[in-house]
This record gives sequence, C-alpha cells and structure tokens, in this order.
Amino acid sequence: MTKGNSTYSVLILLSGGVDSSALVHYHISQGEKVEAVFFDYGQKSHKQELLSAQKISNHYGVKLHHKKLGFKLCDYDGEYFCRNGLFILAGCGFLEKPISLISIGIHSGTPYYDSSPNFINDTQTMLDGYFGGTTRVIAPFLDYSKRQVYEYVFNYQVPIQLTYSCELGEKEPCGYCLSCIDRRLLNEPAPS
Repeated sequence: MTKGNSTYSVLILLSGGVDSSALVHYHISQGEKVEAVFFDYGQKSHKQELLSAQKISNHYGVKLHHKKLGFKLCDYDGEYFCRNGLFILAGCGFLEKPISLISIGIHSGTPYYDSSPNFINDTQTMLDGYFGGTTRVIAPFLDYSKRQVYEYVFNYQVPIQLTYSCELGEKEPCGYCLSCIDRRLLNEPAPS
C-alpha cells in the first residue's frame, strides 16, 4: 500500500468522540485518502454524536456516511457487546476499493476484548477470509493510553470542542457517566 495517492483508502469509524476524531487528523496528516462512517445503533447519544461527527468531518473536509443499523444494540450498563466487530464488518460495505484500511479509535487500558490486540488480530483473520489480505483493520492508537490520546489531541490541535462524549445524549454532558468521567482527564494535569 502506498501513502499519499489513490492506491488505497482509509475508512474511519467516526463516533464524534475524542479517539475517533484524533484518527481523522492522524490519517490526514499521513497524506491518506480518508472517508468516515457514523453508525446509529439506537444509542441514547446518537443525535449529539452524529452532530459532532458532522462537525469533525466538515472541519477536516472528510466525506461522512451516516447509517442506521436498523436495530438497537442492547446496553449492558454502558457496554455494548460486539459493537466494534459489528462496525468493522458493516464498514466493509463502504469500501470503494479492494485495497483499503478500516481504522478504529481504540486504545490500551480498557478491560474490553474489542479494545485489545487480540481483537484486532482476530478481526483481521476474518477480513483475510473475505478479502485475501487486501483489506486491513488498523488501530493507530492501540498502544496509547487514554492520556496519550489526549496528549496527541492537544499536540496536534485536534478541535476537541467539536467532539462529544456522554452516554446519556443530553445537549450538555451529564458529567457522571463513564464517558464523562473518562473525559475529565482532559482537565487533569499529567502525572510527573
């Protein structure tokens, strides 16, 4: 795969949150052709997340696909099992070229299987079965902690004010859900 020309494209799974918004900047800075997709899976926050995904896409001049999955994923106290796997497979339907990358904004430090190196490897095995190695799933921030993702956002001036992170979906974030608590890291000084 060659950077900076049309031999491959990158599809970013864009939620409108900090991690996936950082991916948009990352891939554009690599000179890659980028598109994004936002999935509405019946989450409470879909309206605010979509608004943020649209703002990020507009800011960077990236085409955004908005798709409703047509069914609601079950919410287990803020966790949606199989969500990332479903998004990657559904994202394959947007690939315009057989040689493509699907980029997902996961990072280290979480207990979830679908935020792990094993998940990326297992998913790649499945994609290899479908595409014979021409479509790859990548997670550029897989080895980053959440703090390191935030440092990336600050260092490269990713417009954090355009992002949204709250599981309740209110216009003003609640401040108490896991996503809001996680986002508080933005305002805390880094440990010395």
